[in-house]
Amino acid sequence: MWLILAFGSAFLLGFYDVFKKKALHGNAVIPVLFFNTLISAALFCPFILNSFDSSLFGGFYYAFDAEDWHVHKYVFVKAIIVLSSWIFGYFAMKHLPLTIVGPMNATRPIFVLLGAIIFFSERLNVLQWSGVLLALCGIFLLAYSGRSEGVSFRNKWVIFLFVAVLLGALSGLYDKYIMQRINPLFVQAWFNVYQLLLMLPIVLLLWYPKRKHTTPFRWHWAIVLIPLFLSAADFLYFRSLSYDDALISVVSMVRRGSVLVSFTFGALLFKEKNLKFKMLDLLLIAVSMVLLYIGSE
Repeated sequence: MWLILAFGSAFLLGFYDVFKKKALHGNAVIPVLFFNTLISAALFCPFILNSFDSSLFGGFYYAFDAEDWHVHKYVFVKAIIVLSSWIFGYFAMKHLPLTIVGPMNATRPIFVLLGAIIFFSERLNVLQWSGVLLALCGIFLLAYSGRSEGVSFRNKWVIFLFVAVLLGALSGLYDKYIMQRINPLFVQAWFNVYQLLLMLPIVLLLWYPKRKHTTPFRWHWAIVLIPLFLSAADFLYFRSLSYDDALISVVSMVRRGSVLVSFTFGALLFKEKNLKFKMLDLLLIAVSMVLLYIGSE
């Protein structure tokens, strides 16, 4: 079951990347990220209120209890890690082709895999290792193809993207640690609230005073869809990690299958280039997803 949830999360995550790219096109990054955190926090406020008084909404099918600071501090740390990754990742997404960003983001499981083996003593079977190695081959070939589009890997935005990937991998490993100790919905609800609180000083003190001297902000319909698809993707992701037999190395790799969705829309919607070579590499990633699924049955 945990693997099916991971695949569902990957599908939704692909659309999240598409809407993020659409919203950031020619737009100011910080306010787009702020509205993302604001809407995400608003979505989970009813669950938070219900945790203090279950009579407010008559009880939810999915619910959690109020917790003390001992639990909240773990969620607050997650919020710092994720928001830092998002800030670097959003700036990279704005300035780089989606067919480059998606595959580069897909390298995250390399670092998650190493961390899972080192810190959680995870062991993969032959089919799972085959899937992982095949996916990595496709990912590296996709990254290499970016050079033909003039995207140097010494580019500032590529460095931003690499930092976002490392922080995202750290977040994945941290998720494995806390998800089997804390209610997944509690984590998702409160880390969105903490991200909003962290974003407020960034918007008010760093962006707002200089807004007239940077890229102007304009409202776009895709801004609303970013948190909706991300929240749904994270809900499935957190639930998958709550299973005792869930492997973070496999879940992380499957989630990067979202590149299949983002790549398709990068080609159709954003008219990006050098697609034939990239499609061959994506085929490797697709086959790797099948091997991971079969190996985890």
